[in-house]
Amino acid sequence: MKYKKILLKLSGESLMGDQEYGISPHILEQYVNDIKQVKEKGVEIAIVIGGGNIFRGLQGAAKGMDRIQGDYMGMLATIINSMALQAELEKQGIATELFSGLEIEPICKACSGRRIQESSKKGKVVIIGGGTGNPFFTTDTASALRAIEMRADIILKGTRVDGVYTSDPEKNPNAKKYDILNYDEALTKKLKIMDLTAFALCQENNMPIYVFDMNKKGNLLKVVNGEPIGTIICAQDHIENEKQ
Repeated sequence: MKYKKILLKLSGESLMGDQEYGISPHILEQYVNDIKQVKEKGVEIAIVIGGGNIFRGLQGAAKGMDRIQGDYMGMLATIINSMALQAELEKQGIATELFSGLEIEPICKACSGRRIQESSKKGKVVIIGGGTGNPFFTTDTASALRAIEMRADIILKGTRVDGVYTSDPEKNPNAKKYDILNYDEALTKKLKIMDLTAFALCQENNMPIYVFDMNKKGNLLKVVNGEPIGTIICAQDHIENEKQ
């Protein structure tokens, strides 16, 4: 295994599958099968899920809703997704622990780096909902924060696209894929990998980010094994190590 401790970031939109809203049972089951496959290899896993398949605070604000209220609604949407993932994992016999940026008894305890590490050492898959627990921060920022807190080897950002491109490959068939980027290149080229707050946290703490297609069965194990199927964003000295 190339990566032994990972923070897996899943988008809420990816959970929809072919639906226009909500959670696709097929996609959820596929995600859990892939997570189980990696877990059985002894990898420590924490997971942060977005809530865009249910509600986005920015969308609410664009329609006149109070931004702070909308962001808290978005945090609750991530907890719904987290609970769905927890239920499916436990159905397949995988022990889990659900934490959140928002403490909601009896559903989940407040998240902390120590709690993530303690649960991981007990062999549990840790699921983290509720973002950072604060408005104006995205689940990307929550992912960066939790990855740093748990001392993860890398953030694996699972999307519907197989990496980072020069432009949106779903709109531009001539877009070219990057295999590896340093933080400064990604910022200079204005590539939308994560929001700027999340990206700054990763850069400051030298936390690499790997973007890959999570919706293709078996890809998570390939990434953990070190197969070059997506795009890695990291510090320049890390790039030199990757090329060796």
